[in-house]
Amino acid sequence: MDRFSDDRTLDPANPVVNESPSSAASLDQFAGEDGSGQNLGAAPGRAQTDPILEVGTILGGRYEILGLVGVGGMGAVYKARDNDIDRIIAIKVIRPDLLGHPELVQRFKQELLLARQIAHKNVVRIFDVRESAGLRFITMEYVDGPNLSTLLEQRGKFPADEAVEIILQVCAGLDAAHGEGVLHRDLKTSNIMLDGDGRLVVMDFGLAHKIGTCGITQTGAMLGTIRYMSPEQATGEPLDCRSDLFAVGLILYELLTGNGPYDAESDLASLVKRTKERARPLRAVEESVAPALSAVVAKCLERNPQDRYSNLHELSLALTQVSGRSASAVDVKGRWFARRIWKTTAVIFLLLVLASAVGIWRFRPRKTEAIHAPVTVLISDFENNTSESIFDGTLEPAFSLAMEGAPFISTYSSGAAHKLAAQLHPGATRIDAGLGKLIAIREGLHDLITGSISRRGQLYVVTSEARDALTDKTIARSTVTAANSKVLVAMNELAANIRQALGDTTPISAQIASAETFTASSLEAAHEYGLGQDALWAGNYQEAIQHYKKSLHADPDLGRAYSGLAVISVILGHQQDALNYYKSALSKLDRMSEREKLRTLSAYYTVTRDTDEAIEELNQLISRYPADTSGYANLALAYFYRRDMHRALEEGKRAVEISPRNVLQRNNVGLYAMYAGDFQDAIREQKQVLEMNPSLVKGFVGIALSQAASNDLEAARKTYHEMEGAGDEGQSIAAMGLADLALYVGDAAQAKAILDPAIKTDLADKNLDGAAAKLVTLAAAELCLNNLKSAVDSASRALESSNDTRVTFLAARVLEHGKAKDRAKAVELARNLSARIDDDSRAFGNLLLGELELQRGKTRDAVDRFKEALHYADAWLVRFDLGRAYVSLGQYAQADSELELCLKRRGEATAAFLDEVPTIRLLPDAYYFLARTQQGLNLPSAAQTQRTFIEMRPKGRLMD
Repeated sequence: MDRFSDDRTLDPANPVVNESPSSAASLDQFAGEDGSGQNLGAAPGRAQTDPILEVGTILGGRYEILGLVGVGGMGAVYKARDNDIDRIIAIKVIRPDLLGHPELVQRFKQELLLARQIAHKNVVRIFDVRESAGLRFITMEYVDGPNLSTLLEQRGKFPADEAVEIILQVCAGLDAAHGEGVLHRDLKTSNIMLDGDGRLVVMDFGLAHKIGTCGITQTGAMLGTIRYMSPEQATGEPLDCRSDLFAVGLILYELLTGNGPYDAESDLASLVKRTKERARPLRAVEESVAPALSAVVAKCLERNPQDRYSNLHELSLALTQVSGRSASAVDVKGRWFARRIWKTTAVIFLLLVLASAVGIWRFRPRKTEAIHAPVTVLISDFENNTSESIFDGTLEPAFSLAMEGAPFISTYSSGAAHKLAAQLHPGATRIDAGLGKLIAIREGLHDLITGSISRRGQLYVVTSEARDALTDKTIARSTVTAANSKVLVAMNELAANIRQALGDTTPISAQIASAETFTASSLEAAHEYGLGQDALWAGNYQEAIQHYKKSLHADPDLGRAYSGLAVISVILGHQQDALNYYKSALSKLDRMSEREKLRTLSAYYTVTRDTDEAIEELNQLISRYPADTSGYANLALAYFYRRDMHRALEEGKRAVEISPRNVLQRNNVGLYAMYAGDFQDAIREQKQVLEMNPSLVKGFVGIALSQAASNDLEAARKTYHEMEGAGDEGQSIAAMGLADLALYVGDAAQAKAILDPAIKTDLADKNLDGAAAKLVTLAAAELCLNNLKSAVDSASRALESSNDTRVTFLAARVLEHGKAKDRAKAVELARNLSARIDDDSRAFGNLLLGELELQRGKTRDAVDRFKEALHYADAWLVRFDLGRAYVSLGQYAQADSELELCLKRRGEATAAFLDEVPTIRLLPDAYYFLARTQQGLNLPSAAQTQRTFIEMRPKGRLMD
C-alpha cells in the first residue's frame, strides 16, 4: 500500500473518573438511576458503599487495583495499573450478585460495544470487557481530573467564554458519536470529565444505543437521569440526536447560571414542567450573558425537537458565531495544540506517495462548505539566474507553503512531479516551464506556476507567473524585491498576488500578515533542507541525514529538519532515535502553520497506527481545508490501518474522484476493494491502473491477490508470470507470489524450489527487504518439510536483513519450534515488538507471546495474550489465533465466531500484514479449524467445510 498521498507535511486515556469523593457523582447511571423508579442496583443485604475489590488485588493476573474511585448500586470504579503494559487505567466492575439481571449485563456489554465505535479525543476510550474470579468488568482510559458537576459546585458558574469552550468540546465528542449512529441518552455534568490539559471527555455510554434501533429499552420506557432528560425522552418517544442536544443546552444553561432553567421542588417536578413549559429565559437569570448566546441556549431547549438545531454541528457553528470564534472552534483547537506539545510524541512525517491532483472535483461537504472551488497548482522549479547555487531548490518549498495559506489551494507534490519528470524526460533533474506543462496536462491540472530569481545590485528580484496549462494563457504575474536575508520571507508577498488572481478574496495585506512562512533563519538552512528532502525521496538516507544536520547547524530551530531525521529513523527501524527527533521537532511546533500541524500530526499518527488520532486530525484537515486532496487519501489509509476496509474503500474512491489520473491512488482503491472482499471490483480497478501505467508492479499484485482469494489459482499464477516481465521488482515479487500459491496448496517442496534461486537474485541485487520476505517464507516451508535446522537458519538470516514487523513476527514463529536458545530468541523478539511505538507491532508482539503460551499448553493464558493483541489491532491473524485457541479449549461457540469472521475477512488473509506481501497460504487453515469447530458443535456443515479445506490444500496441512 502506498503509505501517503503527499510529501508536503514535512516537508519531511486517561479515566474517566476522578479520585476525589466528588467523582462518585459520575456513577449515577452506573448505580442504577434509570429514571423509571426502579433501583435495579439496590440488592437486599448489601450496602451500596461496600467495596468489591481491595487495594493491592491483582485482577485477572494483570490489573493491580490502586484505589477506589467511586461506588454505586451496580458496582464500583477503580484506578488500576495494567502490569502487562505498565499503563494506568480505570476498571468498572459490576456487582457479582447482579450478573443474574440480563438487562444490566446487556447494558454493561453495550457500553463497550457502542463506545468503542467512537474515535474522538473528547469521548472516553473503552478497551475491553473481561471476566475474572467471578467478576465482570470493563477496562477504560483513566482521566485524572474532576467532572463538571464538581467544578460547578466549586465555582458556582462559569464565564461565558469558558462555558462555550467547554460545550464546543462536548459537541465535538457527541458529534463524533452521532456520526457513528450512537446516541448517548444520559449526558450530564457528572458524565463529563476534565483532564489536566483542558480536554473534556464524554463518558458513561451504558444507556447509549444505535440510532434507528430500539436498543435494550422497552417501548415507552424512560431511561436516563431525570435532571437532564429531554421532553421526548421523558415521555418514551423515539429519540434522535436532538435529544442529546437538549441535554447539552441544559448543561450550558447550568454552566452560565449555576442553576437549571426550570423552577421546581424536585427533579421530577422539573421534568414535568419541561414537557409543558418553555425554559426560563437565560438572561432573566444572568443578565451578563449576551442576548445572542441566550438565544442559542433557548433554541437548544425548545420542547419540540423540530424547533431545535438539527445536529451538534449546527449548534457548534452557532456558538462560534455568537462568541466571535472561527467556524470550527479554531481557538479551542489552537490552544489544544499548544498544550499538546509537552504531552505527545506527535511529529511531522514525510508523505512519501504521490499528491492527489484535481481533475473534475465532485466535493462532498463535511463539516463546512468550501468557499471556493478547490484548486491544485503545480509549481515548477524556479529558474536561478543569479549563478548562486544557494537558491537551487530553496525557494519552492517556501512559496508552496505560502500558496497553501488559502484553504482552497493545494500544491502538487514536488517529489511526485520530479519522478514524473524523470519518466517523461529520462535524465531530467529540473522541471522547467515546458516540462511542467507536460506534467500538468498528464495529471489533469489546470494551473502551472513558474518562477525565477535574479540579482539587481545588492537586491534580489523574484518573479512568478501563473498560467493555464492547457492554453498557456497567463493568469497572473507577481514580482518582489528583497535583500538576501529577506528572500524567503518575500515568498509570502509573491504568493499573495498569485493567490488573489486564483480567487482568494483575503486582502493581500492580511495574507502577508498571516502567511504560512517557511521561517528558516538563513538561506543556507533552507537550501540544505531542500537537498535533504531530495535525497530522502531518492532513498539516499545517509546523504539525507547529512543535509538535514547541516540545515540544523545553520538554523537549530528548523523543526522540519528534525522531522526529516525522525522519518529516516523510522524507516531504518531506529525507534528510540525517532522518538528523540520527534521530541525535538515538537519543541518547534509553533513555527508551523495550522495546516501543517494538521497534516503532520495526522501523518505521524497514521504511521504509528494510532488511527483514532489520525482520523480526528484528518477530519479536521478536510473540514478546514477542503482542497487538501491528500487528506481524503490519507483518511482512507487510516481506516485501512484500523481494518475498516469498507470505509477505507469509500474514502479511497473519494480521493480518486478528486484526482482520477493519480495512478497510485487508484491502485490503492483496487487494493482496498481486495481487502474488503470485493475481488471482482478490485480486479477491474487494477486493470484500469495497468492501462494507465502498464509497468506498475503493484497493479499486477492487486489482481493476483484477488484472483487467489477467489480461489482462481491458475489465473493468479498467470498474472504472476506476467508480472515477471516488469523488471527486477516484478520478478522478485512474482517469485514470492508463486511460492505463496505453492504453500496455499500445501506443496512446501515446490515453494522451496521457487524461493532458493529468488533469494540469491535478491541478495545479488542488494534487495534486502525482498530477500528477507522470501527467507521467512522459506523458513516456514522448511519447517513443513521437517528441516528444522534449515528453517531456523533461514529465519535467522531473514532477521539479519530486516527488522520489519512482518519479518520479525514470521521469523520468531519459526524460532518457536527450535531449541531452547531459539525459543528464548523468539521471546526476545516478541518483547521487542511489544515495545515498539506502533500498535501493529505491539499487537504482533503479544500474538507471538500468546503462541508461545499455546505451545506450552497454557491455552487460557494464550487467549488472554491474544485478546491483548486485539486491543492494539483487530488483525486477521489475531482472530485466527483466537479461533484455534478456543478450539483447543473446546469452546466451540467462541471458536465459530472467530473463524467465521476470518472467512468473511478473507481479503485480509491475502496479505495479512497490510503490505501486499502475499500470505494467501494462511487461509486454508481457517477452514481446517472451522471444520473441527463444526464437528465439536455437531453441525452437518462440518463435512462440507472439511471437503473445502481438502480441495484448497490437497497436499495437506502446513501447521499444527
